[in-house]
Amino acid sequence: MTVFMRPARRSDAREIARLFQISSEGCADYIWSLIAEPGQPLLDVGEMRYAREGVIFSYENCQIAEAEGQVIGMMHCFEMRHDPEAQPETDAVLAPYADMEIPDTLYISSLALHEGWRNRGLGQQFLQHAHARCGELGLKGLSLIDYEANSGARRFYERHGFEIVKTCQITPHPLIRVTGQAHLMYCPQG
Repeated sequence: MTVFMRPARRSDAREIARLFQISSEGCADYIWSLIAEPGQPLLDVGEMRYAREGVIFSYENCQIAEAEGQVIGMMHCFEMRHDPEAQPETDAVLAPYADMEIPDTLYISSLALHEGWRNRGLGQQFLQHAHARCGELGLKGLSLIDYEANSGARRFYERHGFEIVKTCQITPHPLIRVTGQAHLMYCPQG
């Protein structure tokens, strides 16, 4: 079966949100719960967020893997720059991640594939795309946050040149599906 890699379209927003739910281990659901209207399904909130344009969390920053007309995976990434006007994070669940950033990198906030499409080289294709984009933007490398509990993902990233450069403790919450530590990982460009 042929897999096509392509830029995301607005119509992909719901699948992007669904894949974000997979890769974020509940963190996306937690963030979406903070902005949801009472009774509003969290997937609907995610879909609305990724249907927007001109913002970081938009379909515009996603690459899609598609097979037989179905979205089977995606990677969301954006330029991580130092923001001297950034306000300190006060949310207890999100605060540990506040300094888990590497300026002047392409930050991969999500790379996810649906079951049955993993271990087929698609993750590597997404990383190749990320490295190409990183070079186009003149950034020094790729960065991402990985969870200690997801050792398979960590081994994948380490095989592709990433190293753990910082850790933080995950704050437990009913929507967060992992415990332990989160790792900031970095892979230099070139």
